[in-house]
Amino acid sequence: MGAKQTKGQDSAGPSPQHSWKRTPTKERGGDILASLMLKSGDRLNRSGTTPPPPYQRRIGMIQEMMLLAKQGKHDEATEMLKTLRQDLGMESTSLDDVLYRYASFRNLVDPITHDLIISLARYVHCTKTEGDSLGAMEKVCRQLTYHLSPHSQWRRQGLLKRKPQACLKAVLSTPPASGTLDLSGIPLVARDMERLSGHLQRHASAVVSLELGFTELTDEAFLLLLPTLAALPRLETLTLNGNRLTRTILKELTDALKDPSSFPSVTWIDLGNNVDIFSLPQPFLVSLRKRCPKQGNLPTILEFGESQASDAPERARQLGQTVS
Repeated sequence: MGAKQTKGQDSAGPSPQHSWKRTPTKERGGDILASLMLKSGDRLNRSGTTPPPPYQRRIGMIQEMMLLAKQGKHDEATEMLKTLRQDLGMESTSLDDVLYRYASFRNLVDPITHDLIISLARYVHCTKTEGDSLGAMEKVCRQLTYHLSPHSQWRRQGLLKRKPQACLKAVLSTPPASGTLDLSGIPLVARDMERLSGHLQRHASAVVSLELGFTELTDEAFLLLLPTLAALPRLETLTLNGNRLTRTILKELTDALKDPSSFPSVTWIDLGNNVDIFSLPQPFLVSLRKRCPKQGNLPTILEFGESQASDAPERARQLGQTVS
């Protein structure tokens, strides 16, 4: 959390200069929407039985929504945005509910995502006839795609293409650089946890930040790692975004944080873009507050005005400074 957002790698071509068309409701059906929602994940995972990570499904929905908008299929684009909002935990279906109920972002796991979704809701529900409207919507889609998917520099470094074991072995062969152990983008399974735990224990006094974003981490694997993480004396930030974690993990973390001896130095745990973790319980936030009483605000309880919806990338940078 806190990485400055730039344009994603999946940008489409120039925006067409035409108005959006209304498609008769009778031409829209649940089967079509279901196929759109699953298409991206199916393409990436046809050979196996394990479903794709949540972020792949969500990126697929963003791409399909933009395609529908460019084709002038306004109603289908609206339905796709509704499905995406629900998948991200924004259960409301009306624009008013999205704008006003979620405007403060109080207790949300990922306020940046919700801010960008609000911007998309404005463009979809308050469409203009000029092509500039589609261009602005496309820009927000690129920002949201970048925010929800593994960052482009990981792809350039080849982390997502190398053999997972080779990547893990390389990273764990040396002490953490500058207090940061970064395993972002390297798929991890339960059998990797013993090796990772041993490395963390050997360098416990040096680990300040642990990056486990987009590692395919499951509840089972994380629970094996949790006792080691809780015992790290200097760990301040733990990044777990973009994985397969569920609310079961949130409960375990909340219970662990109630013990002052667990996670003694932690100031932030990023759980965004997982399966069904959309908000943080008060005991979780209160426990973090007790560990960093001098910090003015925690990222999840900052209040953002609706008029700031277009400034999400800048606030992402500010949030990064807040938790650093």
